Amino acid sequence: MNAAKRYEIFARLKAENPKPETELEYRNPFELLVAVTLSAQATDVGVNKATRKLFPVANTPEAIYALGVEGLKEYIKTIGLFNSKAENVHAACKMLIDEHNSEVPQDRESLEKLPGVGRKTANVVLNTAFGQPAMAVDTHIFRVSNRTRIAPGKTVRQVEDKLMKFVPKDFLLDAHHWLILHGRYTCKARKPECGRCLIEDLCEFKEKREYQSE
Repeated sequence: MNAAKRYEIFARLKAENPKPETELEYRNPFELLVAVTLSAQATDVGVNKATRKLFPVANTPEAIYALGVEGLKEYIKTIGLFNSKAENVHAACKMLIDEHNSEVPQDRESLEKLPGVGRKTANVVLNTAFGQPAMAVDTHIFRVSNRTRIAPGKTVRQVEDKLMKFVPKDFLLDAHHWLILHGRYTCKARKPECGRCLIEDLCEFKEKREYQSE
C-alpha cells in the first residue's frame, strides 16, 4: 500500500470520528491503567461493569491495595482471569505507592515493570492517558492492519513497528483508536462488512464480501 492511500484512509476515519476515545470508562490515568490491565482477554463492556462498582469504592493505589487481593476479587470476579488479575493489580498498586509516589509513570520502561503490564497495556496508557504517540496492537488492529494491507506483519510487534513508521504523523496520535473501532464494528473477524465500509475502495483485502445486516 502506498503513502497516498494510507493518508486517505486515515483522513476518512478522522472525518467520520474526529475525536475517537477508548470505550473503557476512566477518569484519571490510574483508573485507565487498572481498566486496561483488567481488559486482557475480556470485553470493554465487561470491564466497565466491574469498574463501575470498583472505582466508586477504590480508585487510588492506596484504596485498592487496602482492599487486599481477596477484596479486589469480589469486584472483578465477573471478568475472565480475575484471580491472576487481582494479584497483579494489587501488586502494581504496592509498587506505585512505594516507587512512584502513587502516580502512574509516564514512560514505557517504568510501566512495563508493573505486574500485569505488558507492552500493549503500556502503549494504551502512554497514548490515551498521556497523549504520547503509541500503537497498542490488539487483535482488532492486527487484523485490520493485515487485511487492509495498511501495515502487514506476522507478529504483533511487526505490525506495531510498521504502523509507527507508516501512519502519517497528522493521524498518529489517534490511529490506535480508529483502527480498534474499525475492527470492532466494521472490519469484523468472521464477517467483515465491506459493503458499508468507508475505506472499501482503498482497502487491499482480496476477499471482500457483500455487506449483510445481521
